[in-house]
Amino acid sequence: MSKKFLLTTATAMLLASCPLNALANESNDSTFENKKIVAELANNETGVSAQDFIEHALTELTFQHASEEMRAEIVKQWVHDGELENRKESITSGEVARIFIRALGVEKDEKSVADYLQSAKNHDLFKADTQVGETVTASGMENLIEQYKKVAAKHIDDTGVPEISVEDFMKNPGDSNYQLSPDGNYLSYSSAWENHINVFVKKIGDDSEPVRVTSSKDRDIDGFFWKDDQILYIKDNGGDEIFHIYSSSFNGQEERDLTPYPDVRVQIVGDARLQVISGLQGVKDEILISMNKEDPTVFDVYRLNIKTGETTLVAKNPGNIESWLTDHDGKIRIAIESDGVNSTVLYRDSEEEAFRPFVDTKDGDTIRPIAFSKDNQSIYAVSNKDRDKAELVKFDLQANEEVLYSNPQVDVIGAKYDTDQDKLLYSIFFTDKRQYIFFDEDFENSFNSLTEKLQVSESELTIIDYNKERTKFIVSISSDKVYGTYYYYDSTSDELTKLAELGSWLNKEHLADMHPISYKSRDGLTIHGYLTLPKNKNPENLPLIVNPHGGPWGRDTWGFNPEVQLLANRGYAVLQVNFRSSVGYGKEFVDAGNKQWGLKIQDDITDGVQWAIDQGIADPDRIGIYGASFGGYATLAGITFTPDLYAAAVDYVGVSNIFTFLETIPPYWETMRNELYKRVGHPIEDKELLEQISPVFHVDKIKTPLFVAQGANDPRVNKAESDQIVEALQARGIDVEYMLKDNEGHIFENEENRIEFYNAMIKFLDDHLK
Repeated sequence: MSKKFLLTTATAMLLASCPLNALANESNDSTFENKKIVAELANNETGVSAQDFIEHALTELTFQHASEEMRAEIVKQWVHDGELENRKESITSGEVARIFIRALGVEKDEKSVADYLQSAKNHDLFKADTQVGETVTASGMENLIEQYKKVAAKHIDDTGVPEISVEDFMKNPGDSNYQLSPDGNYLSYSSAWENHINVFVKKIGDDSEPVRVTSSKDRDIDGFFWKDDQILYIKDNGGDEIFHIYSSSFNGQEERDLTPYPDVRVQIVGDARLQVISGLQGVKDEILISMNKEDPTVFDVYRLNIKTGETTLVAKNPGNIESWLTDHDGKIRIAIESDGVNSTVLYRDSEEEAFRPFVDTKDGDTIRPIAFSKDNQSIYAVSNKDRDKAELVKFDLQANEEVLYSNPQVDVIGAKYDTDQDKLLYSIFFTDKRQYIFFDEDFENSFNSLTEKLQVSESELTIIDYNKERTKFIVSISSDKVYGTYYYYDSTSDELTKLAELGSWLNKEHLADMHPISYKSRDGLTIHGYLTLPKNKNPENLPLIVNPHGGPWGRDTWGFNPEVQLLANRGYAVLQVNFRSSVGYGKEFVDAGNKQWGLKIQDDITDGVQWAIDQGIADPDRIGIYGASFGGYATLAGITFTPDLYAAAVDYVGVSNIFTFLETIPPYWETMRNELYKRVGHPIEDKELLEQISPVFHVDKIKTPLFVAQGANDPRVNKAESDQIVEALQARGIDVEYMLKDNEGHIFENEENRIEFYNAMIKFLDDHLK
């Protein structure tokens, strides 16, 4: 079927996390206020108000120490409508018992507070002679909180869990990326062959062996899609990100490069690894693509015949168009013009007309069109124009805007539009987990029915694909401890068939929980993140790895992460921080990171580490830092500008010299250059700043043991970035462990290289932190 698609996800249930750690240090604002409350009530035996008890419990029993919104969501799990309506009144033992039973996740069929108190006694949370209406005093509150922590931690014997091999975490996890053929009769999916990811096809309901339709032995297939009854796929060469589109015979014996132009990249639109502009529904054997064939810095639009490989120019890029959108007739009607900072949405009524301005944006505003309505009279988009948070909107052809959904806390990330139904199905956003807002009742009912059948929360379910009639579905479930399981669901027969389980050899019981957290930065921003604690280890005085994400205009999210689980399996606490400049928290939060590489962004990371130390979780003498891409830069900045904080560091394809980084960006990033200057710094106007924050100029400050990994073909962070920092340190007589892979680019994709890297990383960290 034909679908316009932007970033699929699932909804979340916001459940409280129990850190089980000692009282928090007063360096955190909410913790400090909490201690003030306790101190003021310490000698007051007249009773603790429900509000004061809840605030104290939130700080002691969860990791949400700064986000009022997340704290409020947890309270909704603890206190339901009609309960504790006057929170200024003293709280009773029965009411505390009800909160504790829900926080512990052991609620059953209790009805009254007396029932909850009895359940709490059964779980050793209260003494046997406690009365249901007994007022809880300040000293009693402290005793109850401590008893709750003991009960919640009673299963921990501090021996950890059996060690899982690096190979089991990092080898190809199994069959994935399932899709339905346009006619709904076949399943296609990715799977390993000759140690590389290839594409297979299987007829639904047929017990015969799947047919492999690609034969790539040199590089993983980066993505694939159906055009009518044929599969097309993309891959690059050794990680150079010069993606080409290929076709293949059905038995995979013949591979044909449909875009065989040297150093020409097929433009990726929508999906960073795959999406073509338009499949040209109803047009046989042709799709629309964009390539930088004539000018390496810009992408023109072409019609590609998938049988002959013939290309026909459809739209010439004048040099400032960064993306395009077709209507439902396959005609290019929308273009986004940008100088890298300011952008304009351009529109035309037909391809015979010139584009004209449709909507202008100011500095920092973005509008991302998703799809035309089926009658081509409306345009769905995500926009933060004249607002802080991105919202789902609809424009008419006179550019009048209607807001369809907004969230006061976070950005709307995307939406799914169904061409055949001419409906928006849902919109998504991330708080601590992924969440849906549904617009189509039938689709919502299908989603909810599947969550019930699979016994999972909304945050764990994704509907990946479905046929035109919505009778055949491909769905997946995943979580922090579940790599991913795919199912085929036939709604006509109500039959659910398991297709594949990723990482089926991993024992879920030996994997670690990923806890959403929040804390205040030193200048008052609320910073969100995630803390993964090693399974069956007391969360006290642990070695900790802070793992800053790439971008920096990205973010970490809740879900399965094999490298985080590997580190936790080896006994490390892992801290992931959505520092300022991370996306999803609004325009102001992103802009707060402008020209703050190595400065306030780094402070946010440092403050997160200090927060973990203050909670008693992290051993201050055993802190490591590991990151890739921008995370690699943050690793180098961490050991350069806070050299006493870290005892080990792993820099994976990280920037060391911002001048050379800006000089060597790939040509197809040229339209982004002004944005990089705005957000990172200008090499001439901000020369002193860039010298100040480039680690390579301050190697005399580095004393932390360092391991560096780099792909030789990386087009984003050039090999010279790693060479420079290694050579500068070696010139000082400091030995640096350096892994360079000639057949890799930005992040290692080849299975053997992944396994070698993570084995080396674990050994390096263990040598210095244990």
